[in-house]
Amino acid sequence: MKKITILTFALAVLALPVSAAQLYRWVDERGRVEWRDTPPPPNAKKIEQRNISTSTIQTGEMPYSLQQAVKNFPVTLWTTSCGETCDKARTHLARRGVPHTERNPQSEIEDFKKIAGGGMEVPLLMVGNNRLKGYLESSWDSALDAAGYPKTALIAVKPVIKPAAPASKPAPAATPDGANASPPPAAPAQ
Repeated sequence: MKKITILTFALAVLALPVSAAQLYRWVDERGRVEWRDTPPPPNAKKIEQRNISTSTIQTGEMPYSLQQAVKNFPVTLWTTSCGETCDKARTHLARRGVPHTERNPQSEIEDFKKIAGGGMEVPLLMVGNNRLKGYLESSWDSALDAAGYPKTALIAVKPVIKPAAPASKPAPAATPDGANASPPPAAPAQ
């Protein structure tokens, strides 16, 4: 019984995966090239030692199916601080793990009117070219399912919040002679 226990333990240790290994290459006294995982004998010639490690292929943080959904049907959520409805909309996308861009229609009124087809109703969800006005869980789920998004979060996602468009510069004040006054140019730093 004791021999079986020792043998089982030894086999278990040998079965563990090796993450990095040493490999030796040398030429023996007869001129034959040897490749082994044990060090060469003292009379070996042209000794090379190589480290072999496991190979990993880096993929994106997102699973492939989610990458394809994001590529083919990007999601944009237009919201303001409209209260419970907008909060439910955000929570819904987070629960499903849908990567999305969140935009504020108040800072991009013209873009929003074009996309929304008039009106200022929020939340507005764009899944690819599919436009969903207001929040209705079943219609949002149908659109996200059709686009290939997961039903539950595969990864934790945070929305990309698009910053507001920069405000235009005010026109310089006019001087009494009618010319525009502008501040003198700053001296270059030395």
